[in-house]
Amino acid sequence: MTQDFSQIPAPGSEPDRALLERLQALNTVGTISYVLHLIVAVGALIPGGQFGPVLLLAALVLDFVKRGDAEGTWHASHFSWRIRTVLIAGLLYLLTAPLWLLLVLPGWVAWFCISLWFLYRIVTGLVAMNKGLPMESAA
Repeated sequence: MTQDFSQIPAPGSEPDRALLERLQALNTVGTISYVLHLIVAVGALIPGGQFGPVLLLAALVLDFVKRGDAEGTWHASHFSWRIRTVLIAGLLYLLTAPLWLLLVLPGWVAWFCISLWFLYRIVTGLVAMNKGLPMESAA
């Protein structure tokens, strides 16, 4: 539960200030993306909360566009974490879509479980980012 200060340089020089500003900007982008994902995840658990696809697409585009800015920092792991989470959830939703043809209940249960997993991943990532920690998990 300690801060990862490995990339925060000693105060003094301009490159140090530039790095701090870069990390702060990445933290802002990460927070915006995590909040958008969080709204989508909560909306997926609430019946009728189907405004999520537009927000999810916006967050995914933001992550893909800003991912290169995070190279070489601990924020890079968070961009990968969010992108991977969305892609895995999308694949799981697609694979379980035929369950809706059987009856509503099996499809709803499957999608509810996927949505809970998605919410867990987003909250875990947001907490780690706020602690200044990279995402260690590969999946």
